[in-house]
Amino acid sequence: MSARKVAVLGAGAWGTALAKLLADKGDPVVMYCRRTDLCEQINKDHVNGRYLPTAELPHTLTASPDLAEVMRGASMVLFVAPSHATREVAKLAAPLVPHGVPIVSATKGIENESLMFVDEILATELPEHARSRLAFLSGPSFAKELAQKLPTGVVIAAKDDAVREDVMRRFHAPYMRTYGSKDVVGVECGGAIKNVIAIAAGTADGLGFGHNTRAMLITRGLAENVRISLARGGDAITLAGLAGMGDLVLTCTGDLSRNRTVGLELGKGRKLLDILHGLGHVAEGVKTAKSAYGLALRLGIELPIITETYRVLYEDKPALDAVRDLMERELGPEFESQSSIPVAG
Repeated sequence: MSARKVAVLGAGAWGTALAKLLADKGDPVVMYCRRTDLCEQINKDHVNGRYLPTAELPHTLTASPDLAEVMRGASMVLFVAPSHATREVAKLAAPLVPHGVPIVSATKGIENESLMFVDEILATELPEHARSRLAFLSGPSFAKELAQKLPTGVVIAAKDDAVREDVMRRFHAPYMRTYGSKDVVGVECGGAIKNVIAIAAGTADGLGFGHNTRAMLITRGLAENVRISLARGGDAITLAGLAGMGDLVLTCTGDLSRNRTVGLELGKGRKLLDILHGLGHVAEGVKTAKSAYGLALRLGIELPIITETYRVLYEDKPALDAVRDLMERELGPEFESQSSIPVAG
């Protein structure tokens, strides 16, 4: 099979790791990167020293600040800019998107202003001919480990069967297993909300709590994820898979998780702005917490962990107070379907 150019819109750690995977498979890959110094480093030294310094990049992976050059002749387009930049990048790319090629998003998040998930943003900003070609990649996958070729599993969600199968094949590698899903809503919810729960789990760890607390937050965080997904028309079973529980466990427990790191430092008493200043990378959960809180109000659903995380991040609520309020909530059944179960006094 002849090589097929891939345009990767974003040059962060995750975008670089995915670009490396595709280039290692033999396709020429061009990353869109606005920083000319980073482009030069990638092209000459074959390393992304700012975002993924431990990975040696193949010579077939290049970078350019010229979006038209990046998009020209692409057989697949991969959106992997941070969620808050997705709309801007989509607007710039819209007139350049080739006809008939898959458009893949590997970005996880919810826009603050509109409360739109990434799939909704792309469907709004991209031309009509591209909307049926959309696919979404999600699952438990740290960029550094993928770049090291450690076995990883992800899910590819798309409404179109042919697009989904094509994207699954293109990302599949000996160390990257891909699974298919038709539930775009559920996959997008799982990828976005887990970052907020990871901040909560990290905060609990920073406060010195144990494995019991972390397990409770992960499990009840999954319940909140399911509530959002169902309210938006998703399938609950999706959240039991890679894009739901898989990604949630990884992000809440892994030392490479930027969102867990934010929570860990919050639990130790550091201020959010100081934490973010020293992080050097985007922690999607900080912005997503604000969006998810707003979405809960709009949808009329109860999301206690997300609500308390929002208050710690944006209202300067003491983390210990947030934990106390979570634990002292009114008692009730574990699942809404068991709402008729009486609660003992």
